[in-house]
Amino acid sequence: MTDVVPSPTQFALPVDLRPQPEQIVSEWTAPNRPFKKKNRKYYVTIGMILFLISLILFFAGQFILIAVGVAAGFLMYVLSAIPPEPVLNQITTYGIRTDGQLYSWEEMGRFWFTVKQQQDVLHVEVNRFPHHLTVMPGEKTVAELSEILSNVLLQERPLPTSFDKAAAWVQEKIQLDPEA
Repeated sequence: MTDVVPSPTQFALPVDLRPQPEQIVSEWTAPNRPFKKKNRKYYVTIGMILFLISLILFFAGQFILIAVGVAAGFLMYVLSAIPPEPVLNQITTYGIRTDGQLYSWEEMGRFWFTVKQQQDVLHVEVNRFPHHLTVMPGEKTVAELSEILSNVLLQERPLPTSFDKAAAWVQEKIQLDPEA
């Protein structure tokens, strides 16, 4: 007795298992990070703090830490002096695509919004380094993005970690930019 193998057209796969084309749900262009032009007082304050710490480290013989401090100061200068580039952000049926990089829905957790330098910022937990996707809403409103993302992700701000609490305390005590 021979078994007859049915042709592939006789099988009907469930719709969920069939490959689906990627469709754009929402698309916008926005800067890749929050930005606010700093004044001269900000740079002088950073320079003085860096100088005093470097002086203390010089007398302690910690030249590597001085180099790290100078590098951190230079990074702060660059990030506050050079405006961010605009990037294309998309929410698709596959996930969130920002600047050509796709973050699939399966690797995302919660999302929430914050305000940094008088600008709204969307945060999404991700299961790959750096474990946190930050997207500027641009011309999209928080309500629009929240409505779209709530269909797939949980809108919940995580509790602050010890590091977050310490950073907030330092920012409160040492205000580098009083207008922020």
